[in-house]
Amino acid sequence: MALNTALNTALQTSKTAYGFWLTLPGAGVAKTILRSTAQHANRFSWVLVDAEHGLISDKDYYEVDSYANPRSSEGASPIIRVPWGEEWLIKRALDAGAHGILTPMCHSEEDAAKIVRYCKYPPQGSRGYGPMFALHSFPEVPAAQYDAGADKNTAVFVQIESKGGLESVEKIAAVEGLDGILIGPFDLAKQIGVQRGGDEHEAAIQRILKAAKSARKKAAIFCTDGADAQNRAQQGFDMVSIVTDVGVLGSGMLRELNVASGKAEGGKPRDGY
Repeated sequence: MALNTALNTALQTSKTAYGFWLTLPGAGVAKTILRSTAQHANRFSWVLVDAEHGLISDKDYYEVDSYANPRSSEGASPIIRVPWGEEWLIKRALDAGAHGILTPMCHSEEDAAKIVRYCKYPPQGSRGYGPMFALHSFPEVPAAQYDAGADKNTAVFVQIESKGGLESVEKIAAVEGLDGILIGPFDLAKQIGVQRGGDEHEAAIQRILKAAKSARKKAAIFCTDGADAQNRAQQGFDMVSIVTDVGVLGSGMLRELNVASGKAEGGKPRDGY
């Protein structure tokens, strides 16, 4: 039985599903960003909640349900990147209402199969049962419907960002129950010992993209800005994260400071806070 999520809808109706990286705790930042696009044709359909490198811990997960309503013009699917691919960490994220799970540093098909197993209820997997708060991220969905649809409709992604992961990517992509692969371009470059943005780095990215597409899985990638994201969307990535929350805060404040100090020209005037 289907669970209607913003991400699932976007992947069915759009060529590219756009998201952003959330590293600051609390729903306020995410809701502010989502609100800014609510009245525009271009909207975000997913938010990567970064509990690996961000300032987010599992006590913050529950707040994801406050912006997960797919019927809202501001709704987006929370995908939680847990700190590591351990069963109890994944269980905590799912029970808090995550629409998807992302785990870092997938090195092999065995790693990927393990993550899939942790995300599914028996008999497909080993997820413990206790979704008392998960339902809050699926408004108006009865408990029985969530139970029936959680395995099929919870997005399961692993990150390819290591030498082992790259060498095994075709086998990883073929793992049953895995919905997609997300590329971590920074760690990928460091782990395989090449220059980020160079030819060897790009060749690795294209190999991962091809592997995902060949296995009919979703290909996702972290990007540093809109131009980078546009390029990846044109290459055929299904899911593109365009920027981080802290990246926008820093660059936006610097831009306005430069305008105020006469070092840059101002843009369109704005009212309000």
